[in-house]
Order: sequence, then C-alpha cells, then structure tokens
Amino acid sequence: MAEWSCSRPLAEMTRDIVNAAMGREPADLVIKGGSLVNVHTGEIIPNTDVAAKYGRVVRVGDASDLVGESTRVISGEGFYLVPGFLDGHVHVESSMVTVTQFARAVLPAGTTGIFMDPHEIANVLGMEGVRLMIEEGRCLPLKVFATMPSCVPAAPGFEDAGAAFGPSEIAEAMKWEGIAGLGEMMNFPGVLSGDPSVHGEIQATLAAGKVVTGHYSIPEISKGLQAYAASGIISCHESTRREDALARLRYGMYAKLREGSAWLDVKATIKAITESRIDSRHAILVSDDVHPETLLTVGHLNHVVRRAIQEGLDPVRAIQMVTINTAECFGMARDLGSIAPGRYADILMLRDLAGVDVAKVIVDGELVAEDGRLLVELPRPEYPDFARHSVHLKKQLEPEDFVIRAEPGPVRPGGEGGAEGATVRVRAMGIIEGKVGTQNVVVSLSVGRDGTIPASVDLDVAKAAVVERHHATGSMGLGFVKGFGFKAGAVASTVAHDSHNLLIVGMNDRDMAYAGNVLAGCGGGMVAVRDGRVLALVELPVAGLLSDRPVEEVSEKVKALSRAWQELGCHLVSPFMTMALLSLPVLPELRLTNRGLVDTLAFKFVSAVV
Repeated sequence: MAEWSCSRPLAEMTRDIVNAAMGREPADLVIKGGSLVNVHTGEIIPNTDVAAKYGRVVRVGDASDLVGESTRVISGEGFYLVPGFLDGHVHVESSMVTVTQFARAVLPAGTTGIFMDPHEIANVLGMEGVRLMIEEGRCLPLKVFATMPSCVPAAPGFEDAGAAFGPSEIAEAMKWEGIAGLGEMMNFPGVLSGDPSVHGEIQATLAAGKVVTGHYSIPEISKGLQAYAASGIISCHESTRREDALARLRYGMYAKLREGSAWLDVKATIKAITESRIDSRHAILVSDDVHPETLLTVGHLNHVVRRAIQEGLDPVRAIQMVTINTAECFGMARDLGSIAPGRYADILMLRDLAGVDVAKVIVDGELVAEDGRLLVELPRPEYPDFARHSVHLKKQLEPEDFVIRAEPGPVRPGGEGGAEGATVRVRAMGIIEGKVGTQNVVVSLSVGRDGTIPASVDLDVAKAAVVERHHATGSMGLGFVKGFGFKAGAVASTVAHDSHNLLIVGMNDRDMAYAGNVLAGCGGGMVAVRDGRVLALVELPVAGLLSDRPVEEVSEKVKALSRAWQELGCHLVSPFMTMALLSLPVLPELRLTNRGLVDTLAFKFVSAVV
C-alpha cells in the first residue's frame, strides 16, 4: 500500500488548476466514458469523461486532450460517477475506534468526508480531547471536519462531566483549522429561555461566520421549533416522524434524516420527501451513531442512501442528500459535494445506482479503495497518557452501593416496612427499541424483608446506576429501567452519553459492583458479567470511549459482547446504544445521571420511589 499525502487548498493553486483545465499540461487522472450524476442539475449525463489534476477536477466532458504519457486512465464504461459521500452528522466515538480506524472502515464504502461532532470525547477530556481527534484527522484520505461541541455537559446542574465549555471556549475553538461550526445544540430549553451562556455560544459561532447545528428532540414543532430556528440554528437531526422533517424544511432548516445502528428513522422521515414531493435540497442523510459491526457488514452512508431509495426516494435525489446538500449546509460547496471544475476529485464509481454498489473510491484524484478494500496505508495514531487513564472512581464499588430502599414512598398492602408481600411503586425508564426516547413508567415492585427493592425478572425491571468517573467525587445516581429482558447478571459501560460516567445495569447488586470495578481496572469500555465472572469485555482505553485496535478486531469483541447480552436475556437490536442513552438528560422522558433520576420533560430531579 502507498502512503497518503495531504491535498493543497485551492487558494494555493488557482493558476495551476486553470493551466490544466485549458489543456496546457496533462491530467493526472482521466475517467473515460462514465455516466455522470450531476448533483447540481439533478441529471444523469451519459458517456462523460472526468479529468483531475493536483487532486482537483479540471474537466467534465471530453478530456481526450488531457491524456498524456503519465496520465492514469480508468474506464468508466458501465459505471455511474457520483461525488464522494459526506456525513453531515456523525459521532466517530460511537464506532468505538479512532478516527483512523473509522476512516479504514468507511472509505471503501464511499464516505470521503465527515462532519463529526466529538462531544463524547469533549465531555471526558475537554478541549484537548477535541484537538486530539482533529489532529488525527489531518492528512487522512477521509476529509475530517468537526463541529465544536456545544453542550459540555449536556445539561449543566443535572450531571457532572470531565469538562465544561462556555462562550469563551467556543470562541477560541472557532479559530481552529478544521472547525466547521458549533455542534448540536442539545440545550434547546436554554435556547428558548434566553440562557446567556447558550446564546453566547451561538453568537460566538455566528460572529465567526460558521454554522450552528441543532438537536431539537421534542415533538412540539410550531412555536418552539420556530424560535429555535430563529436563533440561527441551521439544522437538526432529531426528526423521527414525517411531520418533524417537513416542519424543519418548511422553516428553512436542513433536516438531517438519520439511519444508524440503533436509530432507524429513515423509514418514517423520508416520507416528508416521497409523499409531499417537495424540494429536497435542504434534506440530508446522516448516520449519527454507527457501531463497528454495522460499518463492516452493511456499510456506512452507502447503506443510508440505499435505505432511502428502498423507501421510494429517487436515487439522484438520494445522492444529492449525501453530497451537495451536505456541502452547502456547511458552506463548503466550492470544494466539496459535486463532480465539477475546481472541486476535490472525490469520486465514486458505482456499478449500480439504486443498489449503491461502490466499486472504486477516488479521493483527490487517487484511487484509494476498490471492491471493499483500502489501497493506501494509514498511520497509526499515538494517544498521550492522560487520554488513556480517564476512569477515576473515589473507591472500589461494593454491592451495598447499589441498594435502593423503599423509603420514602408508601408501601402497598401486604405489610409495613419490609414485610413479606409488600410492594412499592417506582419510576422506571421504559426503553423503546430502535428509538432514542424513553417512557416514564410506573411499576409496582416487591419489597424485601430488609426494606430494599430488588430488580424483577418477571416484570422485566433491572436496576441502573451512574457513577461519576472523572473527578473521583463518589457521586452516584440509582434507579430502575424496564425493557432490556435481563434474567441475570449485569452490564456496564463508560460509553454513557453525554458525560460518559460509569453506567451499570443489572439484576443483582454483587454483579453490578463487579462489572463496574472491571471497567475501572482496564481504563473503560463495555462488559457483561454473571455470577462474578466476565462473559465478554470490550476494552476502550482511549477516554473510556475508543479502542486503537483495528476496527475488525473491535467488531469481533462487540459481537462477543452482543452474544453475552443475549445469554443474559436481552435480544434487542443494538442494545448498547439504547443503554448508553439512559444517562442523557436532554432526551425524553426519564433519564439517570450521577446526580440522580431526571424527569426530562419537567427538567427536575425525581425520586426512584413514587
């Protein structure tokens, strides 16, 4: 494999590009006679050449005069030529691998650029964590841009993260190379209430001439959503219904339609386009969160585009929604998003348009992947010690730490205190498979003779705990969750959006303590245990979020973890992501943080016992 070299900005090479376009020197690459998908006009132009020089497109059309002795000529006959795919909203950390390994996985699938929101690592390692990921993304064939995380922590006062960002941090980051705008503004209550810090971040971004991306996760799509858009927030990926996407488009926002490993929203949201037949130039297809197994089995944006087409979307419009629409959203269409003069020569050769069958991937005029295989060598990144030692607990966890007592809630008929047969009503986070939301479910659980409330296999209710792991404060929230199907054991994860404290779910206190201690000992990750024995472990030593091992190796460990979850009784699709969102207090309706149980509709703490 050849090593990769960085491309030059257009500002440094305008004369060179013009000379090549005028035929004064031969092209580096000519693709002969392909069917060009022109995303500017929405048409397919047959028998079209594309020529590239210095990593940029210099000619679209007959390029016979640009073929010289050193020109690489690739036959485009039988292929559709489409721009490289751009992911307009993705959290690389959700893939559990580094930016480099993520690039290895997605480039052969046709993704040539991403706009990542690294707010997972920001909540653990702060500004330096974001900088690490941006620096790693430089000089990869994958073009890596970032939006600066806006909500660190996601809900101040309701949780404790490893860092805190405000207007001054955002203003500083807007000067960094590679920062495309402000990351998803999850604190929509702060936007609507006029919170000075929230608006200070928005104002700093707008003053820098960059875009503000959104996260408006409630069903209300009239007064509140319009006020949210009026603040300057240009996009939102939280549509889950047809009417959600349609409202955003009608209000002049970019509606980002999501299809990842767990959040399968395209089936519903694409109807805003297919049923309404509206202009789709402000609609974007994104992945948001994708696990390694998904990347290696079904792909990345190629899969998302395919899903949209399967739901009835015209293939050319689908291609626009991962190319030119994305580039225009971030103000980068001069360089990205189309096969046109002056743009980066990031070109996919598809055998089948509707099937999104990626045969060859060209980046900056160089063939980088073919038939699912990467052809260029990528450097292995080195992470500093502070990034590899991020799990700091106040003490070793003990079973007693997970006890939930019946007080102060009333004990139901059957006796006083802990009398046999007594029950108590508790609030439980009711999960919904394949959805980001939870329900605030009230369940009657039996009370032990000692006044404690155990988990219930019969009612499918497990215990949940979130332990602060950044500053060793010892703070810890306890609650219940319904819907995982666990029959025994416990699972734990340091991937727990967005503060990424230590999240533990289990059916008994002893296994919950053991699972948490295992992760504290290995620097973070995900684990499943039963009867004091590890069933499966995925080590994520970089910030407790990422592995620096090859994506294939991480995928195998995640598969083993999935089998362990099934052994414990859980058969949900992508359950790790569902669990990881239990601690995100900006999503409806009930969440658990290290500070306690949060009613996220009323934005207040509530007791686990009603």
